[in-house]
Amino acid sequence: MFSHCELVLLILALTLDRQVHTGEIIGGKEAVPHSRPYMVILERKMGKDTKTCDGFLLNEEFVLTAAHCKAESYKVLLGVHNYHNQSGVQHVSVEQAFPHENYSQLAYLNDIMLLKLSSKAKFNKNVKGIALADEGDSLPKSCLVTGWGKTSDDNEYGSDVLMEVNVTLYEDKQCAESNWYCSEGINGPDRGDSGGPLVCEDGKAYGVVSFKSKSQERDDQPIYVFTKIPDYRSWINSTIEHHGKKVTTD
Repeated sequence: MFSHCELVLLILALTLDRQVHTGEIIGGKEAVPHSRPYMVILERKMGKDTKTCDGFLLNEEFVLTAAHCKAESYKVLLGVHNYHNQSGVQHVSVEQAFPHENYSQLAYLNDIMLLKLSSKAKFNKNVKGIALADEGDSLPKSCLVTGWGKTSDDNEYGSDVLMEVNVTLYEDKQCAESNWYCSEGINGPDRGDSGGPLVCEDGKAYGVVSFKSKSQERDDQPIYVFTKIPDYRSWINSTIEHHGKKVTTD
């Protein structure tokens, strides 16, 4: 598909500098408000700057996101649909971040991170955890990506509401060897969608939005890469067991 040398040149990290607005998924539509109660916005402090990533709630204590979303400190927003409507939104700081110990900033390998909240999320109709795919689950095909990322190259910030788009995964040797799922085409996640979930037919989260690239072998089609959650279940469970409670698969 594409070599790691190509990735060094073509990777587009899907984080977003935030000033006024968040954004939206490329080619997507607005999600039904609060239909994805596991979705969270991460406000990330980087010196004097605030940037955003997405993430998703696993249980009352832990959020899963991308390792390249690591920051000096975080504020987690739970129960958001429209960023500028903060009614009922929970604001929780992060006690500790657990990026994967083998994360590669150069090639975006092992791009996965757990965040332990400083206080427990209060579950309600707008705030709930999501189950994760396990090692025995077969390769999904049709999946959904949600997030507050950019909508187009011409739109610097985009919409304030949660967006969603369907993506179709394809089998690829390099993706499999790199512990990735991959999709291609015009529609998919963009800047601001990093760390969000890839949710498939059975309602489980199968991947974490990692980066966007292009493939010379596939006519320069945009390629969307998701860290493959089933390959990291042992790491996720071990981290949570040592610092909180075990996450379930259903």
